[in-house]
Amino acid sequence: MEQLYALLKDKLEDKLVDSAIEYGELTIHVKPKHLLDVACILVSDDALAFDLLIDVCGIDYLNYGVAEWETGGTGFSRGVQARGAEHFTFDQPIADNHYDGSRFAAVYHFLSLDNNQRLRMIVACEDNDFPVINSVVDIWPSANWFEREAFDLYGIMFQGHPDLRRILTDYGFVGHPFRKDFPLVGHVEMRYDEDKQRVLYEPVTVEPRVLVPRVIREQQPTIKGED
Repeated sequence: MEQLYALLKDKLEDKLVDSAIEYGELTIHVKPKHLLDVACILVSDDALAFDLLIDVCGIDYLNYGVAEWETGGTGFSRGVQARGAEHFTFDQPIADNHYDGSRFAAVYHFLSLDNNQRLRMIVACEDNDFPVINSVVDIWPSANWFEREAFDLYGIMFQGHPDLRRILTDYGFVGHPFRKDFPLVGHVEMRYDEDKQRVLYEPVTVEPRVLVPRVIREQQPTIKGED
């Protein structure tokens, strides 16, 4: 991994924004304008040969690193208290401690079959209101459905994609459900109307709420039976 790290720094030069080895994994950060150039190098250079794109997913850095809940205790005695309604809103600020204020990013995971090496690449979108980056479908055809998924769930536009449309939600779905400011109950609810004999979309009737995250339970003692 150290050799791959040095090789990438030499091959990509100023195209790298940042790179690091953490948790036994190598991650590089690339600017959107260099995405296609870097992609061509990754797949065509024999020393790299990242010919397999495993996944493309989105990230929303809205309020990155800020926790909504204060906790006390562990296991089943763990208490959870919200910091207050004034802390949680659906209009959170963009974290200023990550990617120069970029809210959205696409994450690519690669595998080199020839060299038996893995790589993660993160490309941050420059426009928070209309996140756009280039599609890599022409380089890795497997990106087709992956990019559609990131578009559907995060609203990231992939310029040059041959058929960019929703893939997991309904075509009439409002919003992008993996964005952090998307309400947990959604914007609308759906039901079938017997009289009209069609599906109707209506304003959601459930109150917005915040789920309790990261519940940690202590391991309970095992009760052993008699021999």
